[in-house]
Amino acid sequence: MKPDDFTYVSTLLKERSGLVLTPDKSYLLESRLMPVVRKHGLKGLDELFEELRKAGEGELVVDVTEAMTTNESFFFRDTKPFDLFRDHILPPLLESRADKKSIRIYCAAASSGQEPYSLAIILKEQAAKLEGWKIDIIGTDISTEILRKAKSGLYSQFEVQRGLPIKMLVKYFEKQEDQWLISQEIRDMVIFREFNLLDDLTPLGKFDIVFCRNVLIYFDPENKKKVLEGISKLMPEDGTLFLGGAETVLGISDRFKPVPSQRGIYSLVLD
Repeated sequence: MKPDDFTYVSTLLKERSGLVLTPDKSYLLESRLMPVVRKHGLKGLDELFEELRKAGEGELVVDVTEAMTTNESFFFRDTKPFDLFRDHILPPLLESRADKKSIRIYCAAASSGQEPYSLAIILKEQAAKLEGWKIDIIGTDISTEILRKAKSGLYSQFEVQRGLPIKMLVKYFEKQEDQWLISQEIRDMVIFREFNLLDDLTPLGKFDIVFCRNVLIYFDPENKKKVLEGISKLMPEDGTLFLGGAETVLGISDRFKPVPSQRGIYSLVLD
């Protein structure tokens, strides 16, 4: 791969999505972009890069961006954040919101939907406590293609085997040939929207809990700070932010502080 081609594509990706692609990750270009090459009937990566330079804001640019920004997701990923949500975050939230009986949850970069659906399953298991409550779960992603998959609620055997307890599979999924369809009642609990985290987040509304896990690791410090600043404006004073285990706000944003003894969970710094 020519150095100027790598520079061009990495710059394009950063401008459109915030994704920082370092030279040591250049191998991802070939593995992820060859399907785009085939889709558009091109001869190889060299022709793809040539066409990209001509494309402006066309379908090819969108396809390349989506191919490079679609990240892996699976049900109840890392387990502990979901246990903390259920056992430590949700109970006091139910007390503090008892008057209005409303909770809003945001999943940033929701990918193929396993994270918001995992949260929906947890809340469905708490149905007796939540009778009469209005629960909104919003999942966004930059990729229209991956959101299409998320909305379908259809997963392969491999996907449901990754993190999903067998009792949840039996209870909330239906076998359809060689795939599994999540139940309509769970699908109805989640709204998916196309959204770029680098845009103004305020149109999404306010959220009591925000999951932005394993997203910021792909951004440079400037865009990490921008995203965290945007998220802070979505949250009430007692809101909770979940980040990935390898992520932190320290040295990046002064809007959040770690919750003591709860790795990966952050609260707002109040003025």
